[in-house]
Amino acid sequence: MTETKTLLAALKGEAQAVPPVWMMRQAGRYLPEYRETRARAGSFLELCYAPELAAEVTLQPIRRYGFDAAILFADILLVPQALGADLWFVTGEGPRLSTIESAADMARLRPAAEVHETLAPVYETLRILKGALPAETTLIGFAGAPWTVATYMIAGRGTPDQAPARRLMYGQPEVFDALIDRITEATAEYLIAQVDAGAEVVKLFDSWAGALPGPMFRRYCIEPALRILARLHEAHPGVPVIGFPRGAGGNYATYARETGVEGLALDTSVDPAWAARELSPLACLQGNLDPLLMVLGGDPLERGTRTLLEAFAGKPYIFNLGHGITPDADPAHVEQMLKVIRG
Repeated sequence: MTETKTLLAALKGEAQAVPPVWMMRQAGRYLPEYRETRARAGSFLELCYAPELAAEVTLQPIRRYGFDAAILFADILLVPQALGADLWFVTGEGPRLSTIESAADMARLRPAAEVHETLAPVYETLRILKGALPAETTLIGFAGAPWTVATYMIAGRGTPDQAPARRLMYGQPEVFDALIDRITEATAEYLIAQVDAGAEVVKLFDSWAGALPGPMFRRYCIEPALRILARLHEAHPGVPVIGFPRGAGGNYATYARETGVEGLALDTSVDPAWAARELSPLACLQGNLDPLLMVLGGDPLERGTRTLLEAFAGKPYIFNLGHGITPDADPAHVEQMLKVIRG
């Protein structure tokens, strides 16, 4: 029954006496049970494409902590792979992809409508989770936003300033625009299929939004999001969306106003008092505890948690981190945080 799901109620604009809580990367390397399951899978990518194991790691933090939401275990770079890019992970360094540098590279990509065969195991993971989660737990699907996914596809890896993507954007705008369009279409297809399979909320991660030059923010962050949301809501009216334009700064308000997302996730840099005053009228806010506090624990963690609870008291709000929990976090500190939130 959706009325028992506090996260959905918050996204509808209803303030909760105790805010719903989940954490980005809550199924991850800080948990020993995750590390054991990943070892069974053989590699990170094999884990993403093994529905029973991907569902298991999604459920692990729910069993341990009773979070109010479970987020699908997958990766934003599965969409490039489904489009035909080569994808692999280097231990200790992260993802690597074949690169898009020209119209010839674009021509080798698959049409957006053909991503589903590759991504079918992800949909099966969602179907498993739909039947396995507690009745009060919301199931969140997700995808990377087109600009962020494009930065990886162009550079072949993460970069500090996204210079390769900006270089293509300025130097070969027709190739760059074609890539953004292809990712936008594929992402809409992917999120619609996630909701078909059981996702109740979807989150759009624009992790490198802050690297967009100011004049390009609307064109390459907001406009692709609008196209994705239009397709999603045409197929599934009423499904809430959480947007995360990380690093957007003052553009957070513009993003919320122009996209109409129901939820707005805040990165660690955003001042909670400012957000409560300026952004709360626009959307349900989510965030934005510093992940470092999950490593430190103790008084700093309690103070940081209480600061957020006080700033957003009486407003629609979802407690979360300002970015993903890190592998060196202490699982006991998650319990400490939850005790402060839930009393």
